[in-house]
Amino acid sequence: MHGLQNLPSGLLSRIDTTIKQHPELVELFRDIDTHISTLTGPAQSNGPAPLSKKRKLEAQISAADTYDSITDISFSIPQRKKLKLEISRNTESGAIRGRNTTTGEVDFSIRYSDIDCCICLPVPEKAQPQYSFCVLPTSGDEQLLFTVPGTKIKLETIHSEQPVDEEQSYKDVIITILNKRLGRTKVIEPNEKDFVSTVAQPHRKGEKAVHVKAFRGSKDGFLFFLPTGVIFAFKKPLLFYPFHCIASISYTSILQRTFNLNINAYSSSSSPSDTNSNNTSGNPDAETHEIEFSMIDQADFAGIDSYIKRHNLQDASMAEQRRAQKYHVNGIKGQADGPDEAGEGDKEGELQKAQREAEAVEDEEEEDDENFDPGSEGDSEGSGSSSEEEEEDRGGTNADVDGNLIEEELGSEAEDVSE
Repeated sequence: MHGLQNLPSGLLSRIDTTIKQHPELVELFRDIDTHISTLTGPAQSNGPAPLSKKRKLEAQISAADTYDSITDISFSIPQRKKLKLEISRNTESGAIRGRNTTTGEVDFSIRYSDIDCCICLPVPEKAQPQYSFCVLPTSGDEQLLFTVPGTKIKLETIHSEQPVDEEQSYKDVIITILNKRLGRTKVIEPNEKDFVSTVAQPHRKGEKAVHVKAFRGSKDGFLFFLPTGVIFAFKKPLLFYPFHCIASISYTSILQRTFNLNINAYSSSSSPSDTNSNNTSGNPDAETHEIEFSMIDQADFAGIDSYIKRHNLQDASMAEQRRAQKYHVNGIKGQADGPDEAGEGDKEGELQKAQREAEAVEDEEEEDDENFDPGSEGDSEGSGSSSEEEEEDRGGTNADVDGNLIEEELGSEAEDVSE
């Protein structure tokens, strides 16, 4: 605290009192101190404050400014750079922030009170395991996204009040710290019981994937089906749809190899990652918007459809019940894990329904083709010449169709029939 040491004792006393009452302001005074130091240079000896006051102020700031920190963490949102990750030990007014080790300044931060959820996701398509932490705000605040290696933590990079085992990974250490500090929420991770992809992972063979590749417009990304919702990562902005914000999920553009997933979500007045959506709670007429994720591999349909059914996401009529679970309305209990297993298979997914209907049409056409007798049509409807005249009067359309059908089904025998 070199910049503030020459302040009058009365002003130092006021700063001391302010920090006691509002410990969250300690970073502000630290930044002021840094700024004054850059303007004035080395501390001058013209009328320094009493030593006791100076030491008291430094002790107060040191007590309030307690952070667990890890150096050389790669951030990608809101900025792409390596920073020191700092996690406050003050659970009431603390924050997660990124500090530039070169300038000593905090580039960005988000208070615990403004955090709605924190999600840890494995990074796909990497030769070595990596994990990204998505810190999502309750409103329009900036999202945070930082990535750590899946290796054991280097003890020289971390400063923490709790002991850290050298066998622990970066991911495990950060999750432990965040779960202790965040209080009202815990770090969310994918669960293989919810969803596992059947598509082989060429980068790390033998490892199960908990994501599917998808596109949102021209942006490629990955969909993760979590125990509490669906998230599309890792492009800015991160899109997270918790269950209570989903009106329904459906499928479109069902093709042989791919299909599209449409999420009909309740509109929110804040950022795309706003998971509170308080403005829709208890309002059956709340507006919704639909977002489409395209080019999803058909091989993953069964797993996705099972996930959607398990959480009743295919049924718009269950939306109010999902939101009631979020806000503990009407005492709904025991339904967070989805419907009974016995009833889960009774509901037909949209893709199965479309496939069943398509197969039914094909079976009907094949049956008609098998029962088709080229000679019977002429016997029942008169001579061949009169039939041809009628076809010509109708523009020859049916004749062309029948002719093509006969040629396709009978091949060279069609010539004998026509004669």
